[in-house]
Amino acid sequence: MNVLRLGERTWTELDGPAPRTVVVPVGALEQHGPHLPLDTDARIAAAVARRAADDDPALLLAPPLAYGASGEHEGFPGTLSIGHAALRALLVELGRSAGMWASRLLFVNGHGGNLPTVPEAVAQLRYEGRDVAWFGCTVPRGDAHAGRTETSILLALDPDLVRTDALATGNTTPLVELLPILTSGGVAAASTNGVLGDPRAATPEEGSRLLAEMVASLRERLGRWKPDERGRLT
Repeated sequence: MNVLRLGERTWTELDGPAPRTVVVPVGALEQHGPHLPLDTDARIAAAVARRAADDDPALLLAPPLAYGASGEHEGFPGTLSIGHAALRALLVELGRSAGMWASRLLFVNGHGGNLPTVPEAVAQLRYEGRDVAWFGCTVPRGDAHAGRTETSILLALDPDLVRTDALATGNTTPLVELLPILTSGGVAAASTNGVLGDPRAATPEEGSRLLAEMVASLRERLGRWKPDERGRLT
């Protein structure tokens, strides 16, 4: 891939009037069942952002933010959460800093638990006059957490990191019905193994298709650059 990685640039290579959009993947470090790595969300966000930025000289891919708001997963070892207040402050300060030299800033969010903080931070930055937006790595009709959807994507991205011998179904109740339990007791109250869904039917082929769909959607929206009232690219 011919991706311009911000961390590999020098300041002199970025000095000048050329318009630049900084793309920041935003993830989390949290449990993803007994079969997926803790950094699954960051890996997915980084992969979508990296593939969307390929061969576009106006896009600068920043290193991913590996920590997010994951309080709902703190019933499991390995989860490291910075909470919503810290995440909001981090995103706002990054936006203010990027605005000193970049034309635009895009957050590519891979963790649903980071909402609504990502849109709130983007709204603050836009209120301050900065051209900032966000994109969510979501799959229509995908399962909630560490199920078939995320497992398929990881099988396509990093198959050696998927513990296929540990694949096991979790709580398959629709997310809307689980929300009261999740709100009061976190994921541990709803699923003893941390899985919300069934990963056993996951395939790398499905994962590749889902990744391609997300990348195509992001590229299309980057081309339009029309943030809605919540700052989300449409």
